[in-house]
Amino acid sequence: MQYNVYLSGEIHSDWRDQIKKGIAEKNLPVTIFAPNCHHESSDEVGSVILGEEDKAFWKDHKAVKINAIRINNMIKQSDIVVVRFGDKYKQWNAAFDAGTAVALGKSLITMHSAELTHPLKEVDAQALAVTETPEQVVSILEYICQPS
Repeated sequence: MQYNVYLSGEIHSDWRDQIKKGIAEKNLPVTIFAPNCHHESSDEVGSVILGEEDKAFWKDHKAVKINAIRINNMIKQSDIVVVRFGDKYKQWNAAFDAGTAVALGKSLITMHSAELTHPLKEVDAQALAVTETPEQVVSILEYICQPS
């Protein structure tokens, strides 16, 4: 069986690359989807395409809506959504992606350090697996890809 997996969340480390590498090494039938992880181009897309704004609210408003076209469609096309919460920044968008995934009936896997277990307890309660490392995510994907 082929799986589509959306990798949401923290963009300041190489966790996505680690998962992609693990999938490739194990030759798993998994297609990866991801948001635009280049922070500046993601934040500037509204201004670049639709024009500059005087107020930060409207600049962000245009950018987030354009990015949502990509994100919402990729989540809808996914079988599994992996959401990584980093230690440094609050990823409100990642929590929103997790909620969207659950609302759409997608299998949710969360990934974060043990220190974030308490603040993310409500999100983790909706996940089918709570992981701490990219290797654990790859192991889950390897397990579910095994023939029956």
